[in-house]
Amino acid sequence: MTGTDRSTGSSTAQSSDTTTAIASATVQVAHTAHPGTAEPVPAFLDLHPTPADLVRLVRDGLRSQPKQLPAWLLYDQEGSRLFERICEQPEYSLTRTETALLRREAGAIAAALGPGVVLVEFGAGNARKVGPLLQALQPQAYAALDISREHLAQACAALRPAYPATPVLGICCDYSAMDTLPLHPWLQGRRVGFYPGSSIGNFSPADAETLLRQFARLLGRDGQLLIGIDQPKAVTRLEAAYNDAAGYSAAFALNLLHRLNRDLDGDFNPEAFRYRARWQAEHSRIEMALVSKRHQTVHLQGEPWSFNQEEALISEYSVKYNREAFVALAARAGWQARRHWADPDGDLGLHWLVQAD
Repeated sequence: MTGTDRSTGSSTAQSSDTTTAIASATVQVAHTAHPGTAEPVPAFLDLHPTPADLVRLVRDGLRSQPKQLPAWLLYDQEGSRLFERICEQPEYSLTRTETALLRREAGAIAAALGPGVVLVEFGAGNARKVGPLLQALQPQAYAALDISREHLAQACAALRPAYPATPVLGICCDYSAMDTLPLHPWLQGRRVGFYPGSSIGNFSPADAETLLRQFARLLGRDGQLLIGIDQPKAVTRLEAAYNDAAGYSAAFALNLLHRLNRDLDGDFNPEAFRYRARWQAEHSRIEMALVSKRHQTVHLQGEPWSFNQEEALISEYSVKYNREAFVALAARAGWQARRHWADPDGDLGLHWLVQAD
């Protein structure tokens, strides 16, 4: 997968209770003391969508044409484990390329961003990419946002002893459906968003523009954004990256059906679907889907859903942007490109964006 790092949070649906829940979140699974204070503050906030939200999102997705579910549903504990294996496959170069680029340019990035920032990572996953930035930038705090609760908690627990001078806050959430960040003392200050992995490719261009506007609201008026963007490349490389020979990409997608069976009392038969990843040149994207091998009816919470033979259930897209196309997209969302760093082969770029006046 030389493409989207498939970080979480790809639902654009908004819950009417989202803002209230964020402002008054009380589910805390870890506490720690802020340097210089004696009072413990929550170091982990659980804002995961409720089961009712999950049912609504799945129903809406199965009613759409083509059928499509939010990509963040792929990231339960098993899905997160499988995705880590995907990142290790020889066909998938994005993680290695971006990690090497961050290590090489962390000092220059830190000098550009300046001191005294709060670093907010959207779709943090295992949070392994952020290390060079934490070391070079030495932010006043780091907030990791992700939908996979167990995975995020483990990542934050590993970071805290590695960077003891930096308060580490985990927030389990669908960040694409948030109107504001939680009211938390560590989030006060000039915020810099970090969105690696070209995960914005999981969104359609229109939804990507909406998400970039959302980031501006979450980060505040003076907020800035460092975002990784995977660029178009040979179709053979792209399709191989999203369908690795070891079969982890297929297992990752099929695990979605196991999750629906577990969480929504479903009766999907994963063997009745096959995984497909193909390049769609007209949309400049990879389409990943589970294709029904036959006509069948499945049930979720007792509700029937029919699939025709060869009908696809879209698990995710990965839209590719060249540098000019992404800068134009960012501009439409109110961001101005300030600087750009790229790997020697030009496969991936890191864009530093500031909010336009």
